[in-house]
Amino acid sequence: MDFLSVVGLVLGIGAIITSMLLDGGNPGSLIQLSAFIIVGGGTLAAVFVQTPLSIFLRGLKMLLWIFFPPRDDREEMLRQLTDWLRIARHQFVLALDPVADQQTDPFIRQALRLVVDGIEAPQIRVVLETNIQTSAHEELLGAEMYEAMGGYAPTVGILGAVMGLITVMSHLDDPSKLGEGIATAFVATVYGVGLANLFLLPVAAKLKFLAKRRVRRLEMIVEGIVGIAILESPLQLEMKLRSFLEHGGGESNAGETSAAEPEPAPAE
Repeated sequence: MDFLSVVGLVLGIGAIITSMLLDGGNPGSLIQLSAFIIVGGGTLAAVFVQTPLSIFLRGLKMLLWIFFPPRDDREEMLRQLTDWLRIARHQFVLALDPVADQQTDPFIRQALRLVVDGIEAPQIRVVLETNIQTSAHEELLGAEMYEAMGGYAPTVGILGAVMGLITVMSHLDDPSKLGEGIATAFVATVYGVGLANLFLLPVAAKLKFLAKRRVRRLEMIVEGIVGIAILESPLQLEMKLRSFLEHGGGESNAGETSAAEPEPAPAE
């Protein structure tokens, strides 16, 4: 679990409640069903009009990434790719057939299958990069959905405040209720601005970051698979793949380079 996301949400909500208590306010006044309905319903309605169903469902699935992000296993993938290259150099690429069958990741399984089937390296790159572009495009649209919601929510909140003020103005004959009514009207604005800036926009930014990291991982796999297809030197491939790791990248042996000498290619 990404505890930083949990801490951020708790801290944001806690800061609002604490500031109200310090000013002598009542946090319970922020609980307004009518304001919640107009901000939540209006924001969802705008997104429904804008977003195709498939992208909306993809965005909902991606929301779990905020608390349970995809594991960053690039360091592990680097080791596996160089191991598979050594197998291919010693026993030729057909020895990777059982390795492909063991893979649970469809992208890796497809990539290894292309190598085992003897597809040329340039064609392998084209096929895999096309798959990456399609997946990355869908994930980016899923993240942008929350960015759009972050733009709609404050405006819908202002709409709710105006509607609330209209209701208040219709009861000017009872001045004792004006203060409470105005306060209630502006809760919609708090909902809209708070929802956008404390949740929706940060969610969009984090999902974009995670999507880009996933693309980086897939690009690293493509380079590794192409290296296997051309039976590249293991040391050369490892040095190339390390460029896909983030600075300081990952696990304890990140940044280290294998001292092993390149293994000779199989004799013709």
